[in-house]
Amino acid sequence: MPTKGNETHAGIRSEAVRAKTGKGWAEWFAILDKAGAAAWPHKEIASFLHEQGCGDWWSQMVTVGYEQARGLRVKHQTADGFTAGASKTVAAPLATLFRAWTDTRRRAQWLADAADVTVRSATRNKSLRLLWADGTSSIVVQFYPKWVDKSQVTIERRKLKNEKEVCQVKEYWSAALNALKALLEGGGLSARAAKGKAAVGRERKK
Repeated sequence: MPTKGNETHAGIRSEAVRAKTGKGWAEWFAILDKAGAAAWPHKEIASFLHEQGCGDWWSQMVTVGYEQARGLRVKHQTADGFTAGASKTVAAPLATLFRAWTDTRRRAQWLADAADVTVRSATRNKSLRLLWADGTSSIVVQFYPKWVDKSQVTIERRKLKNEKEVCQVKEYWSAALNALKALLEGGGLSARAAKGKAAVGRERKK
């Protein structure tokens, strides 16, 4: 049945989908159900949505949301693998938070495996795209101003193999972001301590 209200699918709220595509989740799901999209492969659904006026990126995201809602795709699964996310709000200015990621020495103070990360692209105080040591999985980092001297960082690790890796990545980044928060707020939790806390879910080199 169509979703109601402002539900979230594929990590995106219905109001955000409507703002970018002109329709919310319930409307898109009704259109797709009527067209028989539940029996289509991913590419065919995305192509259909594109024909209906969705942009390239939004065609993919609406497809993933539909597939998850209809049981065609499990939670955290996308077209190119599984994803895992985490976020943290810290009592630090946006520029300070961004520098903690982009400055190599600063990053090593809170991220246990800092040497395994390659910065592929950066938009100052807004976003980063990182590549993990395995050379395939990518990390999208977004930065947001919150209140006075407060800011938020969110991460999404992409191209994971299965749900087990999702759990490992979530645990790893939860500990890493706690270390980052402690460092920037004066607690001084080191990368070594964070590494110990994330030992069970550590992201191992391939």
